[in-house]
Amino acid sequence: MSGSTTSRRAVLGAVLAAVAVTASACGSPQEAASGGLTVGVVYSQSGPLASYGAQYAEGFKAGLAYATGGTGKIGERQVEVTWIDDAGDPVKAVSAAKDLIGKGVKVLAGSTSSGVALQVAPLAAENKVLFVSGPAASDAVTGANKYTFRSGRQSYQDVLTAKAYLGDGKKVLVFAPDSAFGKSNVAAVQNVLGGAGATVTDIAVPATATDFTPFANQVKAAAPDLVFVAWAGTTAGAMWQALDQQGVLASTKVVTGLDIRASWAGFGAGGTKLNLLAHYFDGAADNAAYQALKAAVPGGKTDLFHPDGFAAAQMIVHALQGSPDDVDKMVGSLEGYSFDSVKGKLTIRAEDHALLQPMFQAKLSGSGDALTATPSGTLTPEDAAPPAAAMKG
Repeated sequence: MSGSTTSRRAVLGAVLAAVAVTASACGSPQEAASGGLTVGVVYSQSGPLASYGAQYAEGFKAGLAYATGGTGKIGERQVEVTWIDDAGDPVKAVSAAKDLIGKGVKVLAGSTSSGVALQVAPLAAENKVLFVSGPAASDAVTGANKYTFRSGRQSYQDVLTAKAYLGDGKKVLVFAPDSAFGKSNVAAVQNVLGGAGATVTDIAVPATATDFTPFANQVKAAAPDLVFVAWAGTTAGAMWQALDQQGVLASTKVVTGLDIRASWAGFGAGGTKLNLLAHYFDGAADNAAYQALKAAVPGGKTDLFHPDGFAAAQMIVHALQGSPDDVDKMVGSLEGYSFDSVKGKLTIRAEDHALLQPMFQAKLSGSGDALTATPSGTLTPEDAAPPAAAMKG
């Protein structure tokens, strides 16, 4: 026990040292290029996905310390991180990325939002810089171009995890926002469940909606065998309340992704009735990377998007170890790369840069703030692998 405690303290100390290193990057990226190695992280520090961005950033700092043995260095060169808030706005993200590229930065990361990732990816290809997208789940990020990778899961992997819940049902309805994220989920359900013989329809809810009662009534009237709910952001609580109040949770099988821990109480009284697919939740896996992350995050509680930041840092360190200055060599070092991370073994598929990874099924128990998640099933990286995408550039 004392050895474990000592180990965790050592890792935590390394993480704090790495955080101090990243916080010190106040010179221009161009000035740092000859000595240090600057990574530009453009992510949702504010905006509707700020809580996701915060977890990603905490995971990234922990992953950087873990991957560099607490030094924050590649050889003798310090990894210096420039953090920029895009507020979930693709225009701000593109402007920030262009500014970083103009200052000589060769490695970009972040993209909490799918809409942002899909705008930054072509910029990476145009300028031949490495781009490791973060929590953005759009399938279109996979295969976007040779310079674009992802450190999180994609919508197709969510849907493959949900497929087992369909059973003998044939009528599927997708309830999702009218956004890049929502459209990606609709397309994935049509491909996976529609391809298996189900009839798939969808209700696209305006991203600005705050009253979900009319949409919940539409779901109930459709009487599907399975409702696949894809939702993200601060309006989730109101959405689930409407589905519950209009009797949707009691009248059909509802499958959805398990969001961040703070959102679970928002499921309301019907939370324990849901069939949950999970990218990640604390306790879903246990290994050295998980223990390092757990020791680093506030309160020792890991959450949904911590692993995305952790894996991004691991990927970037590996790429920089392959070649700190040649981006094409960085790309080559990542293609086909397998490594142990918080979720377990991850593999970057060479032909389209999909990130093959375990996926989890879960159930909730308890109520309110005392809800807990336990795994009810695990899909192997192979079982959750999306079909190969044609590389676009």
